Amino acid sequence: MAKQLLKGNEAFAEAAVRAGVEGFFGYPIAPSTEFLEYMSRRMPELGRAFVQAESEVAAINMVYGAACTGKRTMTASSSPGISLMSEGISYIAGTEVPAVVVNVMRGGPGLGNIAPSQGDYYQMTKGGGHGDYFPIVLAPATVQEAIDYIVLAFDLAEKYRSIVHVVVDGNIGQMMEPADLPPMREIPKGQPSWAVRGAEGREPNILTSIYIDPVEEEVTNIRLIKRWMVIEKNEIRYKEFMLEDAEIAVIGFGTAGRVASSAVRAAREEGIKVGLFRPITLAPFPKQQIVDISKRVKRILVVEMNSGMMLEDIKAQVQGRIPVEFYGRLGGMTPFPDEILDEIRRVAGNTEDVTNKEREQWLARLEARLEGEK
Repeated sequence: MAKQLLKGNEAFAEAAVRAGVEGFFGYPIAPSTEFLEYMSRRMPELGRAFVQAESEVAAINMVYGAACTGKRTMTASSSPGISLMSEGISYIAGTEVPAVVVNVMRGGPGLGNIAPSQGDYYQMTKGGGHGDYFPIVLAPATVQEAIDYIVLAFDLAEKYRSIVHVVVDGNIGQMMEPADLPPMREIPKGQPSWAVRGAEGREPNILTSIYIDPVEEEVTNIRLIKRWMVIEKNEIRYKEFMLEDAEIAVIGFGTAGRVASSAVRAAREEGIKVGLFRPITLAPFPKQQIVDISKRVKRILVVEMNSGMMLEDIKAQVQGRIPVEFYGRLGGMTPFPDEILDEIRRVAGNTEDVTNKEREQWLARLEARLEGEK
């Protein structure tokens, strides 16, 4: 089948439709608004539920209610909108019902701007809402990957009765690329045994995140942790590029990782032995793979569109075995391949121990770059 030229947000929405989503609830916010606009037309065409809620708070609680019925349900928003949804996300996690949340990230903190960013890494991977819970987080780098992983997100959500985040930035949401859409799935006729759907002839199901008795809450938390341990064992995803003989590993996710791949190719043409590791599951994080890489290469360069959030997770696995360096752009700025290539060249010639000084040195280089661009 020939690929189609598709716009990110619209392609992601159609992927969700074809994955069998039966309820979409959202509120417009750039750079994710086309997702909601597309769903406002497409869902009613198919006789499925679409509601533009009065706020992000309302939207996520509509997702919560619909998820309790066992139907495939989701929302899509952008950074400040996700912040407003955080309480409802925690309720969904605590109730152990499946739901999918797409975050098309933008610059911040605060209202910020509508430019692409990866500044929501902590918010997405470390929970975002309150309490002990563990969200699955998928980070595609292309329109095609986002299509594929939105479909996967629904399967994972149902398999583990978990909330699943798909995180992209404004670049991926707004760009147009050739991609394949999946076939249309049939809507399941039955419902899961735990769903609330009327209790005639049986004992009622009770779905709640309220456990007044601390003992009950602890039992619930233990169940969530055990489930997460299964997820960590079975659902790690990542991509490697030119790492077989690499002496330097560049690590980046999403757009940052995609841009870095071009820089890696250029560096290879210059004879620099460098490769790329791109995490796709930011949670569960590919910890063992990072450990293995740190035993094979001489240095690591982490590239992000934030102040070094994934950097901390990587350093925790490397544990000082080798130097870990950093390059990031902030506030909605996307690095160009030549910027990352300059960093690869610098790292290739660097013998200094940068432990605990990587951010200080990065900020100095970034400020010098910005001064030179004036």
